[in-house]
Order: sequence, then structure tokens, then C-alpha cells
Amino acid sequence: MRLVVRYFAGARAAAGVDEESVEVPDAATVEALAGALARRHGPGLARVLAASTFLVDEVPGGRDRPLRDARRVDVLPPFAGG
Repeated sequence: MRLVVRYFAGARAAAGVDEESVEVPDAATVEALAGALARRHGPGLARVLAASTFLVDEVPGGRDRPLRDARRVDVLPPFAGG
């Protein structure tokens, strides 16, 4: 299954791209996707992903959430400020 991953703020800086298309197995979870992205982009992004929130098709959920039928995942690192 192919989906689009969009990176925001520090995640964008660590990944070096705004968004990318990623192929994942049909049974993949958010956690499996995060692991694949960390392997693809390295330890800097791995650190950001460990603290990030993920929106799957604009809906927040846990890292154990299945990605079946997902079209987009947004990676939202913690934001500073108020």
C-alpha cells in the first residue's frame, strides 16, 4: 500500500523533505511506519519521531493504529510556544 507522509516543523528539517510517498505492507501500523521512516532518514528523524504525534487521514491515534486504507500520515513534532 502506498501513502503520503507529510512532515511539519522539526520533522521536516530532520527528514529533509516536506512530504514523500511511502510503500508499506497492508498490515502496517503507525509504529511500523515510524520505524521505516527512521531507517530511511537516520537518527535525527528517529529522535523527532519518538516524540511526535501522528495524524492518519487527519485523525489522531496511537502508534498501534493500523494504516489499512490510509492515504496520508502527518508527522507533528512537539511545538514550542504558546
